[in-house]
Amino acid sequence: MGLTPNERFLVFRRRQILMGFGLAVVVWLAAVVATHRHESARQNLPEKLSDAEFWNLITEFSEPGGYFRSDNFVSNESAFQRVIPALKRRIQPGGVYLGVGPDQNFTYVAAFGPKLAFIIDIRRQNMLLHLMYKALFELSSNRTEFLSRLFSRRIPAGLPKTITIDELFEIFGKVASAAELAKENLDAILQQLRERHHFDLSENDSKSIEFVYNAFVSGGPEIRYSFPNQYPWRRFPSYSELMLETDGTTENGGDNHSYMASEENFQSVKSMQSENRIIPIVGDFAGDKALRSVGRYVREHGATVSTFYTSNVEFYLFQTEDWRKFFNTVSDLPVHSDSVFIRSYFNNYGMQQFSNPPAWLYSSPPSYTLLDSMPALVTAFATGRIHNYFDVIRRSAP
Repeated sequence: MGLTPNERFLVFRRRQILMGFGLAVVVWLAAVVATHRHESARQNLPEKLSDAEFWNLITEFSEPGGYFRSDNFVSNESAFQRVIPALKRRIQPGGVYLGVGPDQNFTYVAAFGPKLAFIIDIRRQNMLLHLMYKALFELSSNRTEFLSRLFSRRIPAGLPKTITIDELFEIFGKVASAAELAKENLDAILQQLRERHHFDLSENDSKSIEFVYNAFVSGGPEIRYSFPNQYPWRRFPSYSELMLETDGTTENGGDNHSYMASEENFQSVKSMQSENRIIPIVGDFAGDKALRSVGRYVREHGATVSTFYTSNVEFYLFQTEDWRKFFNTVSDLPVHSDSVFIRSYFNNYGMQQFSNPPAWLYSSPPSYTLLDSMPALVTAFATGRIHNYFDVIRRSAP
């Protein structure tokens, strides 16, 4: 005797559920196998890169530059240090760091101690900004010299050798920029890049570096994300404010982990810059070349991506179907079981997008810095549990 329509439907649904569960198990097992393979592989990342190797990675991995609405001279994320204490307990030094945007990446690099760092940004100007920073780190023996060169403000006579970062910014905040010094510094930056390193900068590249450097000279320690014009509805933090931020772990604010917070932090970034281990790449997260090339390089060297700082780039990717391209690429990155995304979320996106807002969203900071497991995100994407930007944010945690 045959099954009734209702019984046939129940059998069909049971098969669907079992198939879905089976797919989830397959994806999970694949992630476990891949993670074990990468963990057991012998890492052979270079201790340093030659100038030719460094420049070749930039030129071979980069895509044509794209557009973004702001120059992004500095970060607009005041809470970016909040995740550092937890991540320092979670992440082992020596992996590969991926990031985006300007110099907040140096703070993460100083905190986590990766062997290599790739900064991937759609704007060519961001790559050139990082080359400017590279030259300034190499030319400066300490934080005082670095700030003097970055803003073209002369070092006051009699400055003590031991000085806090708060005192440094207070002092340089009172010193005016010097036009003659700015010209000398710009010439030294370009000479360092073109003549010492023999980087093949075009005339437009040199002009872009000049544009960026002049913005820092004009803005000084008060330079912000959008300079000189500011968004009327929002106040962005200045460079000095970002460097004086803390991790928020105590009532008094907690510890400052910025790359300018201590001479030790500064020297760790300076060392990586001098050894060509911070590599800026021009690329779209949803592109076909840059991020995939970086992933292939990491895999070929038996290493894993330990940290991927995405800022709020995913917000823009979800405005089209580009998010699928990005997560497909991420699915192919060599990762460790503890590999983690660092992403930012701005509360002006609105709580109305959440059917059940996470508890942390009820606090009032203008931005949040969130963490998410990379392997778990890949599994969620593969099993159809990611549909929009807020699915990604909901699964993240401060």
